[in-house]
Amino acid sequence: MAGTFNTVHLIRQVDLFSLKLFLTVVEEGQVGRAAARENIAASAATKRIQDLEEIVGVQLFERNPRGVVPTAAGVVLARHLAQVFGTFEDIRRDISEFSEGVRGTIRVCSTGGIISQYLAGEIAEFARTFPLVDIELREGANPEVVRTISAGEVDVAVFVNTTELSADEVDCAAYRTDRLVAVVCRGHPLAERQHVQLTELLAHNLISIAPATSLMAHVRQAAALAGVEFKPKYTVNSIYAAMGLVRVNQGVTIQPDSMISRQEMEWVSTVPLDEPWAQRHLVLGTRHGRSLTVAARNFVAQLTSRPA
Repeated sequence: MAGTFNTVHLIRQVDLFSLKLFLTVVEEGQVGRAAARENIAASAATKRIQDLEEIVGVQLFERNPRGVVPTAAGVVLARHLAQVFGTFEDIRRDISEFSEGVRGTIRVCSTGGIISQYLAGEIAEFARTFPLVDIELREGANPEVVRTISAGEVDVAVFVNTTELSADEVDCAAYRTDRLVAVVCRGHPLAERQHVQLTELLAHNLISIAPATSLMAHVRQAAALAGVEFKPKYTVNSIYAAMGLVRVNQGVTIQPDSMISRQEMEWVSTVPLDEPWAQRHLVLGTRHGRSLTVAARNFVAQLTSRPA
């Protein structure tokens, strides 16, 4: 057995499992029981302990008929290793917030349009980075989204910022800016216009989408201010149904420009909407005064990391 303790040799030659096994032998007082506890063969455990003694250069155990007891050197080594493995537990706990500990559930609420435009892709990206985190996603009209975050029913909400909404209990951060456009079929009389106002769209069978949406609230308000009766020919619940009607020249509709695909542009034309509410500011809301979990903080950081 070597007589000189070599730190470099110890670091290079001894693995953490052997050191953990040594501590287990000290606790159990028998190599056989320690081997069973660590799920290795007794002969393999004996060989690891012998190798460890060879590396440190001293005998670590006294053998007797009932098992083994640590020598004075073994007691010293056990004390230091207990501290080392205690430090490893501290490391595990601290690092867990960035790896395995970033788990749990994030409750998110937003409108269908924002989910389709932005959040679906954001959630997919987040899931790749934090696969152990579950996201509970709720869809609602804009006022309902604000209500859920104000009431603390969700952790994160993304909604259209409008002056009519009261969000006193919500901390808001800029998320995205998009613009509403008129969508008409190819060859429509409005297709070549540089811009168009709502009153002009109302004269061409405006297709309404889900009356509770913030977009339709703006439309109704603008029509009332202009003294024009808002009587949509069709009212549908999805942008896809509205786009289907536009493609066959059954009316016109209003959509965020970012939601219109290249494929759809083969059948329709878009015209900038000349209204003060056409540019929309999307915000990310969290409950005022509530601390977010590590998972939720990472989700918010991702959502706000790109220019609004």
